[in-house]
Amino acid sequence: MKKPLCAVKLFARRPLKIVVVAAAMLVAASCAPRPPYRPPAPPSSRAPAVSRAPQSPSVVPPTPEISRKPLPQEAKIREQDLKSRGSLPSSKAKDAAREPGAGENRTSSAEPVTPPLPDDSSLLAKITPATAPQRAASLRLTEEGRKLLDAGDPQKALNRLEKTIVIDSTNAYGYFYLAKAQYHLGHYKQSLNFLDVAESRLNQEPFWLAEVHALRGENYRALGMMQQAEASYAHALRLNTGNRTASEAMSRIQGDGQPASR
Repeated sequence: MKKPLCAVKLFARRPLKIVVVAAAMLVAASCAPRPPYRPPAPPSSRAPAVSRAPQSPSVVPPTPEISRKPLPQEAKIREQDLKSRGSLPSSKAKDAAREPGAGENRTSSAEPVTPPLPDDSSLLAKITPATAPQRAASLRLTEEGRKLLDAGDPQKALNRLEKTIVIDSTNAYGYFYLAKAQYHLGHYKQSLNFLDVAESRLNQEPFWLAEVHALRGENYRALGMMQQAEASYAHALRLNTGNRTASEAMSRIQGDGQPASR
């Protein structure tokens, strides 16, 4: 009867030991240092690298380019547009520069017209107190001969003019009016000879040199040498645009419709 009692006592003591051990373990667990709290790492979004075997680059066959050819009409329109856009300002500028002003003559030539030379036909105005007596007498006879020519008496004027070069052989105006008297008498070759002498002595006087070329043109016209006549008239007008003989002769030639040269 004693053994079962001891067994009961032992059995009754075991739970107590178990409780004590459990309590000691709980106390030890609460006193031990706790590891820091770390939140769980989020799942990685990057997929693990998968080793791929190197692949040879695929060759894509080139696609044939479709060449677009513009229509002939379209290309022509574009070319005309470019030309018109590029040339419009320059053409307008040229037209504006070419267009004369309000006071300008639209039919005038581009070359400037020189004014006519002043009239230097008065021989008495050339006589000064410093003029030599022979020179003065020769100039007076020349003036008398000029008036006789204007009056329509070339023969009487010729007699008077021949004395002028006898008194003063250097009187170039006397030679000119001698040539004019010979022209009115119909002696055209003699007139041309006197004009050659007068030209050599009047080469420094444009007004009188134009008179010489105009009278030479009259002689050539009378001889039927129209090409030489027109050249002489043109030369006279270049020297003096106010030369009446040359300007009237050129107007007659243009009115007749004769060519400028033959």
